[in-house]
Amino acid sequence: MIKKILIANRAEVVSRIARTCQKMGVKTVGIYSEADKDSPYLSSVDETVCVGPSNPTESYLNIQAIIDAANKTGADAVHPGYGFLSERGIFAKAVTDSGMSWIGPQPEILLAISSKCYMRQLAVEVGAEVTPGTLNPVKSPEEVVSFGEAYGWPVFLKLDKGGGGKGIEKVTSPSKVAEVLDRTTSIGKAAFGSGDCYIETVVLNPRHIEVQFIADKAGNVVCLGERECSIQRRHQKIIEEALSPVVTPADREILFANTKAIIKKLGYTGAGTIECLRTQKGKYYFMELNARLQVEHPVSEFITGQDIVQRQIEIASGAELDVTQNDINFMGHSIEARIYAEDPETFYPSPGTINKVTLPKIGKNLRVDHNLSDGCVVPPFYDPMLAKVISWAEDRPKAVAYLIQALKEFEIEGVKTNIPINLRILEHRKFFDRSMDTGFIDNYLS
Repeated sequence: MIKKILIANRAEVVSRIARTCQKMGVKTVGIYSEADKDSPYLSSVDETVCVGPSNPTESYLNIQAIIDAANKTGADAVHPGYGFLSERGIFAKAVTDSGMSWIGPQPEILLAISSKCYMRQLAVEVGAEVTPGTLNPVKSPEEVVSFGEAYGWPVFLKLDKGGGGKGIEKVTSPSKVAEVLDRTTSIGKAAFGSGDCYIETVVLNPRHIEVQFIADKAGNVVCLGERECSIQRRHQKIIEEALSPVVTPADREILFANTKAIIKKLGYTGAGTIECLRTQKGKYYFMELNARLQVEHPVSEFITGQDIVQRQIEIASGAELDVTQNDINFMGHSIEARIYAEDPETFYPSPGTINKVTLPKIGKNLRVDHNLSDGCVVPPFYDPMLAKVISWAEDRPKAVAYLIQALKEFEIEGVKTNIPINLRILEHRKFFDRSMDTGFIDNYLS
């Protein structure tokens, strides 16, 4: 069994992972940059190590510094959290080459699935439909033009190795192809080390549906339900819920079957998420595999009673799943709202000092994962997410009501937050009617 885990991340996800480790009797090591030396999350771990300056490329993305910190503290495993190096095969390999356990899928699988084209090909092989488009990277602007002329404009150009909403560009006409392809390629080379792009047709007014799964080394795969993640801004999720209010039991059966087929074909172990687009006519297209813990995992934990982080640690320790699909029962409804330090009108980041925090009342119907305390600093160098507020109730209307009340009680003084936007979304008639799609914010809140 793993005895000490270095958590290669920052902010609220560190506290989240540390909470499960404490429950399991596993020691924890937290890392921090110079900008985070007084951050609240550091109080949740047993040991801390500074891994570099404020610039993330010199600290949270510095593989050697993180490996050195793990070796220095005697950690026998690394949990990457989400973001930063969490899906980088080269980091996972560095961890395992150092003799430590990697809490995630195998390094060689991470390296392979970093290519979205590879995953699209694999999905087709097992019978899952993918968004219409190319299965291989495009080689020239002329190829994009030919595709657009054949399938209609606009089309999406997407980075083969993109992520986090980066590297997704809409091309509206042949005259825009060269410009957009050049820009997307440049973003890919700078952010992901690859400028390869592929093409997808534009699915009008889709819903974003994803399936949470856990898989062990014996080939057992269990799905923990699906999540509705359609409330987004610039391809970044803001509000998520489980189960989706639009997925039928028959849909769910197909989604689970496709998920299990893809994961078994890969030989993948650990937790992960299969992401899909749902058309207005109810067709589901495979999009990608997220090979890590997701920000929105708490809603799945609420409705299943499963601790996904605990499952990750158990599987990395060599344990087989002690539950089957028939053991997973979906209880009630859960919704999560992400709280960001950003201007609610412009969406620009709002770094600064938080003078005072008043948290909503936490109980069986409410969970708050956060990195907040009076006087703490929100640095300008990183993702500005401060907290996640997650509600649960017997049904969706009650869960929404609990979340609205919690957000009204949540007070953060000193920086601007997106709480007003979250409230506008949750109180909007279209959200209450369950008729949202990925264009919700642009169509109804602009």
